[in-house]
Amino acid sequence: MPRENIILECTEAIKEGKSPSRYMSTRNKKLQQGRLEKKKYNPFLRRHTLHREVK
Repeated sequence: MPRENIILECTEAIKEGKSPSRYMSTRNKKLQQGRLEKKKYNPFLRRHTLHREVK
């Protein structure tokens, strides 16, 4: 199966000492070799921030 479930975690909230927001997403293993990055909304910071894939 080429699709896998991944967890995206906020990178900016960790730097500011607040709790990070997490989102579930999927990615295609064949097309996306590296870690996935998306801009998503963080309700704790009340703005859109960069979210990266965690292991």
